[in-house]
Amino acid sequence: MSTLSDAIALRRTFAIISHPDAGKTTLTEKLLMFGGAIQMAGAVRARGEQRRTRSDWMAIEKERGISVSASVMSFEYAGLSFNLLDTPGHEDFSEDTYRTLTAVDSAVMVLDAAKGIETQTLKLFEVCRLRDVPIITFVNKVDREGRETFDLLHEVEKTLALDVCPVTWPIGMGRDLKGVYDLVNDRVIMFDPGRGDHIAEISVDAPLDSPRLDEAVGKAAADRLREEVELVRGGYPEFDLESFLAGHLTPVFFGSALKTFGVAELLKGIGRLAPPPISRKADTRTVEPDEAKVTGFVFKVQANMDPNHRDRIAFFRICSGRFRRGMKMKHVRSGKVMALVNPVFFLARDRELAEEAFPGDIMGIPNHGQLRIGDTLSESEDMNFLGIPTFAPEVLRRVRLDDPMKAKQLKKALEDLAEEGVSQVFKPLDGSTWIVGVVGPLQFDVLTTRIESEYNIKAGFEDGGFVTARWVAAESEAEMKRFMDSNKSNMAEDRDGAMVYLARNSWQLNRAQQDFEKVRFTATREQH
Repeated sequence: MSTLSDAIALRRTFAIISHPDAGKTTLTEKLLMFGGAIQMAGAVRARGEQRRTRSDWMAIEKERGISVSASVMSFEYAGLSFNLLDTPGHEDFSEDTYRTLTAVDSAVMVLDAAKGIETQTLKLFEVCRLRDVPIITFVNKVDREGRETFDLLHEVEKTLALDVCPVTWPIGMGRDLKGVYDLVNDRVIMFDPGRGDHIAEISVDAPLDSPRLDEAVGKAAADRLREEVELVRGGYPEFDLESFLAGHLTPVFFGSALKTFGVAELLKGIGRLAPPPISRKADTRTVEPDEAKVTGFVFKVQANMDPNHRDRIAFFRICSGRFRRGMKMKHVRSGKVMALVNPVFFLARDRELAEEAFPGDIMGIPNHGQLRIGDTLSESEDMNFLGIPTFAPEVLRRVRLDDPMKAKQLKKALEDLAEEGVSQVFKPLDGSTWIVGVVGPLQFDVLTTRIESEYNIKAGFEDGGFVTARWVAAESEAEMKRFMDSNKSNMAEDRDGAMVYLARNSWQLNRAQQDFEKVRFTATREQH
C-alpha cells in the first residue's frame, strides 16, 4: 500500500488537444495499447465495427466519426499511473473541452506535420495558456510528406509565443523517413513501415560522430542529420523544467501514431517531464494534493452512458487526500453529506469499482442528478474550487415539440441534458416555449438524436429570434425591476433561476447595456 506522497508522484493526468483529423483518436488508441488497456488499435478509417474507436462510444459519434463527449481512460506504463482525458476535437464542443482542461495537469498538443497549427489547435492552446497548463508537442504523420521541420517549429514559436525544445528529431520525412534521433540519449529509433501495431521499437545507440549512424540510416541521411542537429542545438533553448511547467516552453516529439512510431518516446516523455498532480485554487485558499483530507470537483456529467441503466455519472477530479470507497463527503453546494459507495474508474465505456483513489485520479460517481458541473465535494471545510465556468451560448433556438402531451417529459430531458453541460436551457418569463442555447450548431443534431433515443420524444429546434444571451444582475432591486419591466420579451431564467437577457441582435444588446449602466451583463458564470 503506497503512501499518499508516493501515489501522487506516480500520477500523470493529461489531455490531448488537436485540430480534427490531426490524429488525436489514433494516438489515444496507441497510448492505451502501450498501457495494455487494449490489445489492438482499430484503424480509425477502417470499415464497420473496427472504426468504432474506444473513446467514441455514443451513437452519434459512430455516425459522424468525431469525439462528441470527453471520455476518461486510465492505464499504467513503466510503473506510472496515467489518466488520459479525451477532449472533443470538433469546434462545436469547446465548452466541454474547456471544462475537461480544468481537470488536467498537462496537455499533449498534436500537430499534423503537413498542416502545422490549425484554428482549433489555436483555440485549445489559448485555453491551456489561460490556465498555465504545461504542453508537450507531438508532430504527427511524419511518415507522410510534410512541411520542413524548422518551418513547423518556427510557426509554433511565432503563433503560440512558445519556446520550443526538440527532444526527438525526424531523419527524413514521408517516403524518405528513416527514423527519429533521440537528442537526449544520442540514439536512432528506426522506422519500419511494415510493423503495424508492434510495440517494441528498434533503437541503435549512435552518437552523431559514430559510423554506426551511417550504417543505420545511410551516409546521406546521416550527414543531413548531423547538420540539422547542430542547428537545433545552437538555435533552440535547452529543456528547462521551470519554463515548461510555467507554460512558456514546449518539448517536441516527432512520430506517426498510425504506424505506432515515436509513440513510446512520447509516452516516456510524458512520464519523465509532465508534472504529477498540482495544487488547486479554491475560493477560500489553495489546496495542496498531499493534504490528508479528500477534496475534489465535478467537471463533467454524462447521462445514459449505459442505456440499459439510464444512469448519470459525474466525472470527479480528486485534488487532495486518499479516497476510500464508501467514505462520506460533504456536497458543498447543497450542504448535504454523500456516501460514495459505488465510484468507478473508466476505460472509455468499461468500468471497474474504485476501491481507493488519489489526487489526479478521475472517478465516476453514479448519482441521480444531485451532482452538477462545478460542484465541490469536501471531507474538510466548505470550499469551492474555482475556474469551472458556464459560457454564454453562441447559438439559440426555440424547442418545437411534436406531441404537446409530452411537455413534462421534454422539460425533464432538457434539464437532464443541461445538467451535462452540453446545452443550456432558458425559460422565457413571457411563458413561451423553452429556448435552448449551445456553443455550436452541431450540438442541436446531438440533442435531437438523444431526446428521441433516450427519452422517446420527437422534438426539433427552430429559430427563436435570439442570437446571444447574457446573465444580468444589479446592486439595487429597483434598478433590476426597471430593467426587467423594460425588456419583458427578452427576459428568461436559467435552470438555477438566475436572470438572463436574450438579445435579438448585437445592436439590441449594446443598446440595453448603454441604457442600463447599473446592470451588469456577463458572458460567463462561475459554476458553484
